[in-house]
Amino acid sequence: MRKVLFVCVHNAGRSQMAEAFFNQLAKGKAEGFSAGTQPSDKLNPVVVEAMHEVGIDISNRKPSPLTLEMLEGVDKIITMGCGVEGVCPASFVPTEDWQLDDPEGKSLEQVRQIRDKVKARIEELHKEL
Repeated sequence: MRKVLFVCVHNAGRSQMAEAFFNQLAKGKAEGFSAGTQPSDKLNPVVVEAMHEVGIDISNRKPSPLTLEMLEGVDKIITMGCGVEGVCPASFVPTEDWQLDDPEGKSLEQVRQIRDKVKARIEELHKEL
């Protein structure tokens, strides 16, 4: 089974959305999971609301710290714009960065735009895998 790890700084928005969209599309044929380099205590409530609008409930998810063990057996690592924020996961692991805006502090409308960009990128990734 192919594995994809989605990483952002807080694991409270972008990477959580990516994980949820990926697993929905993969339907058990691949596995997506997410982590943060400096995880928050909880998910961004605006992100939870924006995902709920498209029928995906992530309200029970919690941010997770990125660990070396998570990197084992991973086929691809996608970062969500870590370079922009100045904090990236270990650079010895090949990654692809999607340069997505952080939803923290953004309005619901802005988070919807980020959500839709995440979904479009996940659909492209799903075709690639």
